[in-house]
Amino acid sequence: MYIHWHRRDLRVADNLGLTAVDAPTVPVFVFDPQVLDSGAPARVAFMLDALDSLRAAYRDRDSDLVVARGDPVDLLPELAAEYDADTVTWCKDYSGLAREREAAVRQALADAGVDRVAVHDAVHHEPGAITTNDGDPYKVFTYFSKKWHDRPKAEPAEPPAADDLAAITGDSLPTLDDLGFEAPEADIPPAGTEVARSLLADFCGEDIYRYGDRRDYPADDCTSHLSAHLKYGTIGIREVYEETEAAKMAAETESDRESVTEYQDQLAWREFYTQVLWDRPDVVTQNYKTYEQPIQWNDDPEALQAWKDGTTGYPIVDAGMRQLRAEASMHNRVRMIVASFLTKDLLLDWREGYDWFRRKLVDHDTANDNGGWQWAASTGTDAQPYFRIFNPMTQGEDYDPDAEYIKTYVPELAGVPAETIHSWHELDAGAREMHAPEYPAPIVDHSQRRENAIAMFKEARGDE
Repeated sequence: MYIHWHRRDLRVADNLGLTAVDAPTVPVFVFDPQVLDSGAPARVAFMLDALDSLRAAYRDRDSDLVVARGDPVDLLPELAAEYDADTVTWCKDYSGLAREREAAVRQALADAGVDRVAVHDAVHHEPGAITTNDGDPYKVFTYFSKKWHDRPKAEPAEPPAADDLAAITGDSLPTLDDLGFEAPEADIPPAGTEVARSLLADFCGEDIYRYGDRRDYPADDCTSHLSAHLKYGTIGIREVYEETEAAKMAAETESDRESVTEYQDQLAWREFYTQVLWDRPDVVTQNYKTYEQPIQWNDDPEALQAWKDGTTGYPIVDAGMRQLRAEASMHNRVRMIVASFLTKDLLLDWREGYDWFRRKLVDHDTANDNGGWQWAASTGTDAQPYFRIFNPMTQGEDYDPDAEYIKTYVPELAGVPAETIHSWHELDAGAREMHAPEYPAPIVDHSQRRENAIAMFKEARGDE
């Protein structure tokens, strides 16, 4: 008998932790108060739905999911004793806090005389596996990506059969309220492996072939919508990659094959940022890049609140921020736009934006979100150069030319012509009042703030 401690692997298929030991498995999930302290309603709601799906999968196999609340350092040795399990397995997580927790659990199980097996599962290539020729972690994605694409990928693992699982009776799941969370502000998408597989099949059947050309256009919605599922592991990364490879084999043109490869690049970015976090766990709170002087970010609570509320007077920015509140998600191109706006137009610390995303995104992932924010802020590895600053108006015009996305999330502009929306910053007060009296004027002048941002970074760099 052994226990498998589920964490960010809420599935039975393609789960290497469930095949690590040849013995009947007792599946366990622990609601850890320390982890819940950094949780948020959207993510916890999605996780509870994923756990409900996971429990149903075990019940279909004449088993169940054991649910416990408390410190896993105390609970896992107790559960091992209760179920007479001589081994506890889990799938590795790579953040600094996760590794500290794993170390404490390892020690507690060792003290109790229980074997420990931690399995690499969440990414194709474990952090430290892809390095420079000198053995150092890559700091530039392009070089990392080349090796990532060249390395062979493991095939998906088979799910356990009923005979592989312990015949147990599990516990009911707590509610959001039981865990101390209010209902999320946003509508949360459904979770679970079957949902993830349906999204993957739909994407690989059509949109993956448009991904290379259309992924940056938010109105097209030409993305996989798998980020939350990969974050919580309701689908395995090997299964996702296998389906994309099948799509590549079925591609009718070289352009279609290249489009599939561009999507696979996003899977590589996910692993690149995982390696960055593994190598530098301090990046969660600290700049990856060192400047000569501290960056002198603004302290402007009103501007920060306008950004959060989607009332900056920059339509594409406001559309993205309102989508975040309504759906707990945001299109990736728009994530880059709103992050650039916060750090380069409002001159606010990237940590403010990262914290808001952590609280609102259903797919918040420490490595990916931190990597994205530090890229936009020009403080990360392989980041956007500080002098290349997104113009929020031209970004809207280029990637939402008909303002379809903007009008979806900013109803005050629903009846306004697209060309007027994209020139909102140039209109006088009378024209704005005539077209959309409820929509605000821009809260900052982009051209002036661009100059201020460049000067701010030059000062931090110690440039003359």
